Amino acid sequence: MAQLALIFVSIVLVNNFVLSQFLGICSFLGVSNKMSSSVGMGSAVVFVMVLAELVTWPIQQILDRFGIGYLQTVVFILVIAALVQFVEMFMKKYVPALQRALGIYLPLITTNCAILGAAINTINYNYTYLQAVVYSFGAGVGYFVAMVLFAGVREEKLWDESGVPVAFRGVPMILVSATILSLSFMGFSGLFQ
Repeated sequence: MAQLALIFVSIVLVNNFVLSQFLGICSFLGVSNKMSSSVGMGSAVVFVMVLAELVTWPIQQILDRFGIGYLQTVVFILVIAALVQFVEMFMKKYVPALQRALGIYLPLITTNCAILGAAINTINYNYTYLQAVVYSFGAGVGYFVAMVLFAGVREEKLWDESGVPVAFRGVPMILVSATILSLSFMGFSGLFQ
């Protein structure tokens, strides 16, 4: 149980996919301008990431049994694309406002490298099925935390653009803010050995 907790906390804080490994950065920067869309996108990523792990880990075992493990990336992308379509249809039927708010970014989960990275990392780390699911859940929660924190920064406009040089206004200021948030997570790097 302690090992599962260690896996979870380390992927949320120390090896955060967005802020430490820079996976899933396109949706992180694109959707994080409003808290509501960030919460929705983060929740969708957590759900798809765990669901993808539940499906891809056993598929990898089958691929390895037949000696075709090298096809994992192609197969995983297809599985993730199907799962995202499932989530989009569900949201369209039951949460249409959130589905409209996420717009193009929801289908972009299909190509979100964080989801594919979680599925491939669990295979590379030789995790058991339970460890893989905990890792994916933690990676999704870490993504969610990063989205919500950055949405809070962007929504509240914690910086005053009047004193910012013109060249740094807009997107450059967003990137600088993301960098500072990322640096703050580097403080957790010594937490676990």
